[in-house]
Amino acid sequence: MKFTEKDIQQIENKGLTLAQIQSQLELFETGVPFVNLHSAATINNGILKCSEAEKAHHINYFDTKRNGVSIAKFVPASGAATRMFKTLFRFIDEYVPEDESINSFVNKHKDADLSLFFVGMEKLPFYEKVLEQLKVFYPDHATFSSDRQKLLFVKTMMDEDKMNYGFYPKGLLPFHEYKDHLATAFEEHLFEGALYASTNNTAFLHFTISELYKKMFDDEFARIQDIVEHKTNTKFHISFSYQKGSTDTIAVTPENELFREEDGQLSFRPSGHGALLENLNQLNADIIFIKNIDNVVVYKYEDEVAEYKKMLGGMLLEIQHDLFKHLNHLEVGDVSEEDILNISEFLENKLNVVISTEFKKYATKYQIEYLFDKLNRPLRICGMVKNEGEPGGGPFWIKGENGQITLQIVESAQIDTDNKKQNEILKNATHFNPVDLVCGIKNYKGEVFDLQKYVDPTTAFITMKTKAGKDLMALELPGLWNGSMAGWNTIFVEVPLITFNPVKTVTDLLKPTHQIE
Repeated sequence: MKFTEKDIQQIENKGLTLAQIQSQLELFETGVPFVNLHSAATINNGILKCSEAEKAHHINYFDTKRNGVSIAKFVPASGAATRMFKTLFRFIDEYVPEDESINSFVNKHKDADLSLFFVGMEKLPFYEKVLEQLKVFYPDHATFSSDRQKLLFVKTMMDEDKMNYGFYPKGLLPFHEYKDHLATAFEEHLFEGALYASTNNTAFLHFTISELYKKMFDDEFARIQDIVEHKTNTKFHISFSYQKGSTDTIAVTPENELFREEDGQLSFRPSGHGALLENLNQLNADIIFIKNIDNVVVYKYEDEVAEYKKMLGGMLLEIQHDLFKHLNHLEVGDVSEEDILNISEFLENKLNVVISTEFKKYATKYQIEYLFDKLNRPLRICGMVKNEGEPGGGPFWIKGENGQITLQIVESAQIDTDNKKQNEILKNATHFNPVDLVCGIKNYKGEVFDLQKYVDPTTAFITMKTKAGKDLMALELPGLWNGSMAGWNTIFVEVPLITFNPVKTVTDLLKPTHQIE
């Protein structure tokens, strides 16, 4: 494709190179290959299941070691709440009170979510807050019919010139209603973080947000800081970063031509949560917990959730201890055949690494190099939840183009469901990924890995979007916990459903883990 001087200038101004854009365009041309599933990861086949005694051991190990390491919590929080209110946006756009009742609208659209919203609206954490504003904007609302009042309630919540909840950052929406205050998801992450992401009564939390919302997050922290620090006896250090413009990807038309804005400029799109790998790479901590902004619970469940975080953290520290010991031994030399056997078994049994069938034929020098390379990588321990119909990627054994089999988190969009064998493997999956990770991003010398070296670029996504009424194709980078961590050492551990409480739609706030009573 031909680029003008103006195009090249625009590309460079974003911190991108022409070569990067060309490789993105090639992916549109060739298509992103599906992953090749080898088998579903299941209990005792890629997923560990801890007994109560093992769980207690890992928690105890974490508690005895935590004050000697640096810990951070990394929370992707850049999204607005728009998708959460999708049902309400449609209701405002399409409902005509003069023509039909809300009940008939719900039935016509078979919209169970909207029905649940109206049935449970008084239990929503922001119900009273919206009601107060409703009285301000519509002083005579009480004289209207019940359906009209409900419509005005939704409009008060959603209209841009009123509360504008649909364009609020998700992390700053009221998620939980306590006796004396409303708590945002941001606030709940602080309370929860004090339980497992603190050392010596100090907690470091990092949120990736949209730059647009920086002042709002600063104001929220200023409002709650003293209260949360007093209640948790923890000093909080909060930092923020933004998705970098240099991670945006170019958009094309369905015919693979450059998609241009009305002024003729090239069109770029944010490239999904895989772009946050750069943000993660800026952190400098021994242990990093990763959890999405909307996955929180009310206070009474936080201790139980924190137990499983500490369990995963303890496992990571214990595995790292042995892993670093092996690496130091390999580096120093004087490695016996027995040592090679022991380290190979550690890789296979503890880190799920499938050793090459050719390994035994290697000379000792190359065996040492092979083992060192396999060990000396970032490490992640990922909680996995039993599949009970919730959406999300899952844990699978993948066969790469080089024939190597590795343990990965895979999204359903990466799987060729038209392929009978692949679809069968997908159906056999027993667990899904709740985004519950504990990461070790430092090597045995205490240096931070360059995380970009462990990305599988072939695991990007191509998605269809529209802009100004025109269709376009967008490219998403390999997901942060999918292809972006493809080269990491990976351990999957079963955790209970209580650890997974995302708020994907507004009515999720009516679930027990988001209600006080």
